[in-house]
Amino acid sequence: QVQLVESGGGLVQAGDSLRLSCAASPRRNLGTYSLGWFRQAPGKGREFVAAIKWSDDTTLYGNSVKGRFTVSRDNAKNTVYLQMNNLKPEDTAIYYCTARLGVVTDYETMWSDWGQGTRVTVSS
Repeated sequence: QVQLVESGGGLVQAGDSLRLSCAASPRRNLGTYSLGWFRQAPGKGREFVAAIKWSDDTTLYGNSVKGRFTVSRDNAKNTVYLQMNNLKPEDTAIYYCTARLGVVTDYETMWSDWGQGTRVTVSS
């Protein structure tokens, strides 16, 4: 199991940028893993945001964030980032970091390990 700890959430205005971080278990070799982000807005189900395959940087994005969000990783820090630009009020949600063995996917049930989440609020 991979332990995941998110950080970087907060309250911002529409049009602002924010970067979320997700630190994975120290000394865990993530070479066979993908790490990703989902979000859950109030009263809604969990939505896929983005994911990255650790070994080759293959990425996948949800349609609602394409062109605005960028997922990246830092191998030395065992950390995945979500750079969020041009934020909109509809991006307001709790953002969860997740990990799975294998390739990236937008199917929630295929992700096995989850962080506790970090809240992002975008005011209009």
